[in-house]
Amino acid sequence: MTARYLSLRHWLRVLMPSMCALCGSGSDDVVCTACRDAYAGVRRVRCGQCANPMPGFALHAAQEPSLPRRREPDFALPTTHEKLDPRLRGDDVDKREHDDNICGSCLRDPPAFDATIAAVDYAIPLDQLVLQLKFGARLALAPWFARQIRDAVLARPGLPLPDLLCPVPLGPGRLVERGFNQALEIARPLAAALGVACHPALALRTLDTPAQSGVAPSVRAKNVHGAFAVEDPDLVEGRHVGLVDDVMTSGHTLGELAATFKRFGAARVTNFVFARTPPHK
Repeated sequence: MTARYLSLRHWLRVLMPSMCALCGSGSDDVVCTACRDAYAGVRRVRCGQCANPMPGFALHAAQEPSLPRRREPDFALPTTHEKLDPRLRGDDVDKREHDDNICGSCLRDPPAFDATIAAVDYAIPLDQLVLQLKFGARLALAPWFARQIRDAVLARPGLPLPDLLCPVPLGPGRLVERGFNQALEIARPLAAALGVACHPALALRTLDTPAQSGVAPSVRAKNVHGAFAVEDPDLVEGRHVGLVDDVMTSGHTLGELAATFKRFGAARVTNFVFARTPPHK
């Protein structure tokens, strides 16, 4: 059955070749290898808590021995939990034990979340991929985003894996307008890749707030204050929750959601985002 499925995929590619979402060249994936290496293959030195860039040398993904370099299967996003160090699943981990690089902002005013994994900077040309997914409904990008997040996880040895993943929820109005939640589309394949459960409706948006991108930075924290609730508190108490989103900008949305989970007893909250908006200079 699998062989026949792969054969079908092969002929579909021959008859309807796909194109890279960035450069438009023929590609077996939604983003070609050349563009992936050029734009998403460089690891930034980031704050372990908020993922803002910190001074340091960038490291190309090819230099990271922990990253898998094999060709991905055609039919599914590969799981990686069997390859990850079992110690990453331990619950007996100090919240900052593996986050040696903490920026001054997080030291002065610690956010509610304990760590953030960001695959790339939200910058040209990768920002166009986010827009294609979010506003162009190019859902094939979501598994690719998940793979880049997975690789960023593997590049942080010792980072404890979450017990479960929860996508940042959309408000009812925006969900109806868009037709899908891009965070959920990323969270599903990421959960499969990390070998953890995905709980799509664990967090609820109780206030249909304006989009943070359309709100002045000075009022973004107020805009999302009290906007979330937890559907099943028993799933949260004493556990490590992973929050998934496409972009992290100011961090107020993820911070408010993390604070909500902490009020219901979450032991640790880690953000998993495709892109991090660099701070304005």
